[in-house]
Amino acid sequence: MSRDARWKALLELLVERGRLEVEEAATELAVSAATIRRDFDQLAEQQMLVRTRGGAVVHGVSYELPLRYKTARRASEKQRIAKAVAELVAPGEAVGLTGGTTTTEVARALAVRGDLATGSPALTVVTNALNIANELAVRPQFKIVVTGGVARAQSYELIGPLADGVLSQITLDVAVLGVVGFDAEHGAAAHDEAEAAINRLLCERAERVVVAADSSKLGRRAFARICGAELVDTLVTDAAVSQETVRRFEEAGVRVLAV
Repeated sequence: MSRDARWKALLELLVERGRLEVEEAATELAVSAATIRRDFDQLAEQQMLVRTRGGAVVHGVSYELPLRYKTARRASEKQRIAKAVAELVAPGEAVGLTGGTTTTEVARALAVRGDLATGSPALTVVTNALNIANELAVRPQFKIVVTGGVARAQSYELIGPLADGVLSQITLDVAVLGVVGFDAEHGAAAHDEAEAAINRLLCERAERVVVAADSSKLGRRAFARICGAELVDTLVTDAAVSQETVRRFEEAGVRVLAV
């Protein structure tokens, strides 16, 4: 197992359990205790965790795993969701993409669509996510608009009033939201209030709103509300979603696509 894979696995275990002992982690990952101690020390230096006697705990009370360590979670589901979301976009449209692992996959799915290989532009993409802008900027047929703002390390998203200024000047055909939680009663939400505020603006500037979220995020609430379910036109999720969850969203007026 590579170091990056170990670190991702360790951080995911910490998020799940809150505390991890060296011997426990060594057994889980089938590596030596010395390797785990070294990993814990290096992750502590990066302020990714807090070192304790014999183990580690999550860093802070509101821990959020940075995007670069989330990319392998439910990867196949996210890719299927992304392909389905990309198919909802018509050539020539203006698309808003928030940050996140699922929306990053949406950007990749758009990039490989054959009918978007040419055009002036084939697509206009507005995003506050630096990694998405970086991936799509090499596609000359796409017009890429980056909001500006202050970069948030956990999600590579630009936030703050500088981003507000750009979004107030544009209109979108569709906004694609990546979320931490989406509940039929409480709506779509993120961990960070500034991130949620930018996502909310994208929704307000769009003719239609699509939430791209795997089934593990449905029925969940998070600290910062983005928008109510009534503002979402379509939810694209994976086939593991329960029929009861689908029913609740449909009753709230949300079209559900399970892929």
